[in-house]
Amino acid sequence: MTAPETTSPETAAPESAVGVVLSDPAAAKVKALLSQEGRDDLALRVAVQPGGCSGLRYQLFFDERSLDGDAVQSYGEDGSVKVVVDRMSVPYLAGATIDFVDTIEKQGFTIDNPNAGGSCACGESFH
Repeated sequence: MTAPETTSPETAAPESAVGVVLSDPAAAKVKALLSQEGRDDLALRVAVQPGGCSGLRYQLFFDERSLDGDAVQSYGEDGSVKVVVDRMSVPYLAGATIDFVDTIEKQGFTIDNPNAGGSCACGESFH
């Protein structure tokens, strides 16, 4: 995995404080999706929202906004893939790894989060 470059509005965070780690396959998929859209001004926003049968759920979407307190990390060989986490979601996502899998059984982004105490049977939410 590529080492992330971390910045925040106040100060740069040390690597140990980095919230989300984006695997190389996930960074490549994000870059491919952005290329398909013809956009290079968007970042992958990762957020934790109330909902789902276990209480909390992940949201991943492309965003052009920059919010106060966002933690921003750059990935990819050229740093062109940006991952943004809002300040309320940072504690829930500290140490989480986002990967992209493409197998016969499953295709999509997966999140391995050491902070999740458990998840529902469908895997869509956690607590």
